[in-house]
Amino acid sequence: MTFTTTSSTRRTPFLKNNWIKLYLLVFISIWTYTFIVTPDLNNWLLENTLVVLFLIPLILTYRKYPLSDLSYLLIALFLCVHVYGSTYTYAENPLGDWLKELFDTKRNQYDRIVHFSFGFLLAYPMRELFLNIFKLKKWLTWVLPVEISLSIGAAYELIEWAVADIFFKNQGAAYLGTQGDVWDAQKDMFLAFAGALIAMITLVLIKKIRR
Repeated sequence: MTFTTTSSTRRTPFLKNNWIKLYLLVFISIWTYTFIVTPDLNNWLLENTLVVLFLIPLILTYRKYPLSDLSYLLIALFLCVHVYGSTYTYAENPLGDWLKELFDTKRNQYDRIVHFSFGFLLAYPMRELFLNIFKLKKWLTWVLPVEISLSIGAAYELIEWAVADIFFKNQGAAYLGTQGDVWDAQKDMFLAFAGALIAMITLVLIKKIRR
């Protein structure tokens, strides 16, 4: 099977693209499993509202503005990381509890993993979007993913606050998952920014090594 990247000149139609079908199968399987086993359905629904809002434009624009197989892989990985986190509250995530014991930390760190993954995994698809679809100058395609990751990270913290404090007060503490850290929002924003920055630097290094 042909595996496309940002530099590939052609995109495979959906019906012939076995990579995309595989990503969908894995994601839908994980998504369904988390829905079945979640101990807190209200929290699961709340966390997955943004997943649905994220998937709708991806589906609607696939035919006219398809991304590469690599970009869709990175998007699928991030969604799987997020969906697994939505199974539990972030403060009670089993993987986070295991890491907490392993590294002897005071809090469950899974939410930190999700925020870092947002920047690290989605910076590449964002760059492809700016480069191949919006046709922006190349230097902008390196800078914008980092800036937007920081901006979206900040916007997400505001959305979390609004949802928790205004719309769903009963779910608020579990949804925010600050775990007593007064700087939780700032750290989450920084991790999204750092993830995107590391992704862009890594991509630059890979390109130089290939040359």
